[in-house]
Amino acid sequence: MPLTLEGSCRCGAVRFSVDSHAPVPFMRCYCSICRKTAGGGGYAINLHADAATLEVDGETAVFHAAIADERGHCETSTGERHFCPKCASALWVFSPEWPELVHPFASAIDSELPKAPSSVHLMLGSKASWVEPRIGPDDACFEEYPDVTLEQWHRARGLWID
Repeated sequence: MPLTLEGSCRCGAVRFSVDSHAPVPFMRCYCSICRKTAGGGGYAINLHADAATLEVDGETAVFHAAIADERGHCETSTGERHFCPKCASALWVFSPEWPELVHPFASAIDSELPKAPSSVHLMLGSKASWVEPRIGPDDACFEEYPDVTLEQWHRARGLWID
């Protein structure tokens, strides 16, 4: 049985719940989008959840980030970053490329979350110069994207909840 995650924004105008098979917060994203829109400590942690179970009380606003390539060409991301329009708390990310998933920010979850036995640090090539990642002995580090998905990481460690 998946774990139901309860979350909210800072001011309480938006509350949500969603079921997660993979609620262990382990993946720390240092990309400029995550750290500037949801980061604390220079990174954001996204969780894995079932989009069909998302229930929202309140209205969110959506931000689509601009992504520039190495030649300066800019495209608008299809990823929908939901946040509270009153207090600007980052709540979750939805991407139409994976319509069955939603990725709540661990920082928005009010439920108790399990502690991760290790972490994956991704997009380290984009981290701010002042950020000094705390890398544990069993952590994996990637300049860009990791070689495992949220689901694969949880399943490999026996942390996937059926």
